[in-house]
Amino acid sequence: MTHPLCRQKLEAVGFGVFIPFFFVTSGIQLDVGALLAGGGAALAPVPIFLFALLLARGLPAILYRPMISTRGVLAAALLQATSLPFIVATTGIGMELGILSPATGAALVVAGLLSVLLFPLGALTLLRGGKRASAE
Repeated sequence: MTHPLCRQKLEAVGFGVFIPFFFVTSGIQLDVGALLAGGGAALAPVPIFLFALLLARGLPAILYRPMISTRGVLAAALLQATSLPFIVATTGIGMELGILSPATGAALVVAGLLSVLLFPLGALTLLRGGKRASAE
């Protein structure tokens, strides 16, 4: 633990082996069948969960308003709202305890996945749009 590169080596192992393993096993356990069963009725809560993520995790970005522009606040809100590891872990625990149904767990994970795909893209679009407007 006293070696100067010990922390870097531990992080490399964690990010290179354990975290990808966690996401691969979580992805394998995603019950897409439960999500699509019943004519896709379990897909209906996905946009609600996505909006709830944006509201719960993105709303505190309003506190940045005195320091940065409105575009910056919106981009920060989108970036703060991205969440997958916590959702995957908690839905796994909830399903294992019988608190969540497989369809609800899958809908939560899909909402988290969409947040990771869409929110950073939206934030980058907002930030790039601001640079174009200032360049003109």
